[in-house]
Amino acid sequence: MKQIVAVLTVLAAIVIVWYAACIPMNIKGVLTEQERAGAEVQPPSAKDRRDMDEIGLALNNAFAIPATWEQERPRLPAPHQVAIEMWETTVQKKITSKRSLIYHGWVTLSATMLGFVIGTGLGILLAVGIVHSRVMDLSVMPWAIVSQTIPIIALAPMIIVVLYSVGVQGIIPKAIISAYLSFFPVVVGMVKGLRSPDAMQLDLLRTYNASRSQGFWKLRLPASMPYLFTSLKIGVAASLVGAIVGELPTGAVAGLGARLLAGSYYGQTVQIWSALFAAAILAACLVGLLGLIERTVLKRMGMAQ
Repeated sequence: MKQIVAVLTVLAAIVIVWYAACIPMNIKGVLTEQERAGAEVQPPSAKDRRDMDEIGLALNNAFAIPATWEQERPRLPAPHQVAIEMWETTVQKKITSKRSLIYHGWVTLSATMLGFVIGTGLGILLAVGIVHSRVMDLSVMPWAIVSQTIPIIALAPMIIVVLYSVGVQGIIPKAIISAYLSFFPVVVGMVKGLRSPDAMQLDLLRTYNASRSQGFWKLRLPASMPYLFTSLKIGVAASLVGAIVGELPTGAVAGLGARLLAGSYYGQTVQIWSALFAAAILAACLVGLLGLIERTVLKRMGMAQ
């Protein structure tokens, strides 16, 4: 109960700060609209309004404050505007509609999961190789670290152009970008997990004359499970980011990245924020699902209560 109260308290504080931030962010646009409609605005001249900061304008024109939460195209939309947009584009739209966030979310989710599977498989294979091969440890691991220093926003267009030039289009380029972001946390987590058994446990297996493969399946792999699931949670969120970034350079017409692009093209900030919240909710659901699988698996393995 205390945790719920704490979460609700933080959420309420965020909403209050958000509403407060809408006032200085949107006040100039509101005053301009009301001046055109014939309302009396203080200070009256556009030059004076440019020289005065947003908070001063709000204090001098308190009557305009409610309108900062109702603008059609605000610089910062109010929370209820984002909530209404999300309701209209999820519940009140058919799933097959091009304006449905569920439709766009499914397009992004498809690329996310494909990239996540590829990245996870690659990460696990590299981690096993790094743990069991000194050569791979010295050669592959440094390159895996260096690969994450390249900004994905710069790398994504290059990947897409190269793949498009050889005829690879659709979901595959986005999945590859997702895999690129998701494999690294899996590599690091699995390497840490596979190396987590201490020397006494390894020596015990040697006294039983266990083979290397038996040591892997009976000791190293089970010991790595908590580390694996932790890295998977990070990886699936990174994979979602990769899928959205992969949609931006292609001028995609479907996906959450496409909604962000369309909103930026036409100045629809409410649409942009609703797409951002949809992405955040999708990521939270994926991480929560992995958490549920983690508890189930570790409980069956006797590693969790």
